[in-house]
Amino acid sequence: MNSKIFNQICTICFKLCTLFILTACQTLPSLQGRTTETHVAADIPTSLAYANASLVSQHPGFSGIYPLDDGHEAFAARVALIRAAEKSLDVQYYIWRNDTSGQLLFHELVLAAQRGVHVRLLLDDNNTVGLDKVLTALNQEPNIEIRLFNPFIHRHWRALSYITDFARLNRRMHNKSITADNQATILGGRNIGDEYFDMGKGTLFVDLDILAIGPIVNQVSNNFDRYWNSASAYDFSSIVHRRNKLQPSMTVFKRRSFNRLRADSYDNAYNRDNFVNRLLDGSLDYQWAHLILVSDNPEKALPKSKQETAKQNIETGLVIASDTKDTNHQPVIKYEKASLTLNALAASVVEPQKDLLVITPYFVPTQTGLEYLQKLREEGVKIRILTNSLAATDVPVVHSGYSRYRIPLLKEGVEIYELKNQGFIKGHRDRAFTGNSESSLHAKTFTIDGQQLYIGSLNFDPRSARLNTEMGVVIQSPEMAQYMNQAINEALPDVTYQVKLSPEGKLEWLKNNDKNQIRVYHHDPDTSVWKRAWVKILSWLPLESLL
Repeated sequence: MNSKIFNQICTICFKLCTLFILTACQTLPSLQGRTTETHVAADIPTSLAYANASLVSQHPGFSGIYPLDDGHEAFAARVALIRAAEKSLDVQYYIWRNDTSGQLLFHELVLAAQRGVHVRLLLDDNNTVGLDKVLTALNQEPNIEIRLFNPFIHRHWRALSYITDFARLNRRMHNKSITADNQATILGGRNIGDEYFDMGKGTLFVDLDILAIGPIVNQVSNNFDRYWNSASAYDFSSIVHRRNKLQPSMTVFKRRSFNRLRADSYDNAYNRDNFVNRLLDGSLDYQWAHLILVSDNPEKALPKSKQETAKQNIETGLVIASDTKDTNHQPVIKYEKASLTLNALAASVVEPQKDLLVITPYFVPTQTGLEYLQKLREEGVKIRILTNSLAATDVPVVHSGYSRYRIPLLKEGVEIYELKNQGFIKGHRDRAFTGNSESSLHAKTFTIDGQQLYIGSLNFDPRSARLNTEMGVVIQSPEMAQYMNQAINEALPDVTYQVKLSPEGKLEWLKNNDKNQIRVYHHDPDTSVWKRAWVKILSWLPLESLL
């Protein structure tokens, strides 16, 4: 071997070994001295408080919901919420892209802070790669505080941190919410990024979240406080150390990922919807219902050894907060032991008696979930599952975990529909799922007996059940649940393959064409033989607990 090449290899190996040793020696900073904070009181007078007061008083005990199923409107709603804020903004996200939508919303947070709004930004650190400079600029704004959830100590070679701290870093905060003045909140399945707002090239996500006012908002604010003050949330400045002062201007945000045409499109959507005026004059078409907030305890993100020794005297698992009040007028918190996927949530709220519709991008029911669905079928419950096809999924490894359950579920009479990679057809201001010609399902929702509807961040897979923290709301509204059922029933023939068993017990995919004729596929449609082979190999590996 050439001596020069040999020396280069030795140098690289030495640097990697040194980096590994340094990473192994690094520890998280102490949380001693970190401030404990709570949200602003609901009775502080703000424009949002005045706008909501009469509406909420007319619907005692109920919360107002405005569905956000259109990507452009979902972005406009977030801008409107930030611009309407006068006292506080509590922002919590799993992913915040440094693309056009992400940079525009960062800039809106800066403008809010500069007019005196106290901004608390809590980001899961798994997806902040390349954001340290931008976040440093934001964090230097006097009214902006940033905390990172389950942070990586080493900022450049993050993969090495998994080697030394896998038990902690494998657990992530999957929650998504933004709350203004403790008066209005947006929560659901969307992260921050162009693909979640129906904008950009490549695969775009079909998603769903809600804007809500009323009692549910204080519950979301209380839940945010729990995460902000948890043992997994670290002040940004204690993790990322920057000597240079950076000004939080748009020049910090604008990179090659900022697209002027997309920015103009977002601006047009905001102006078209006139969302901030409708938010402040109470003219949004809210639907009123009793809501139940379902959220994981943030302790779930700690390794099991630390969960057991944590000082918080509450039980790890799902937290269910309803609109019910105790004598001190505080939300009643009920704790349930976390179980698996569908059983963890549905059984905690209501047991299906007639009909269950599950919509989830990643569906890995596990043996426990399979047995639960079999039990429901034995009791006569109609079950429909809508998930991504192999062609539409953005995570083929998760599809490998799902694929082995298709035949057992179909044998039990469960109906399975898989989204085509062409996705949902976009309609003009439809109040139903909308998407793009290249779409991937990202919404997480289910309906039970046409009476209750869940919208949130929970995927029906082991990762959501055991590793990631999740949150969402159960909406006790027959009108909304039945509307969802009707919208999905109408869309299914056009946007999905129905998966069935042939007389020989083999899988087949049925697709309606434009002439209402049915085409039958005998393998995952619109996929290469190599992709199918790779997913098949992955399905043989013991990966289910990580999916």
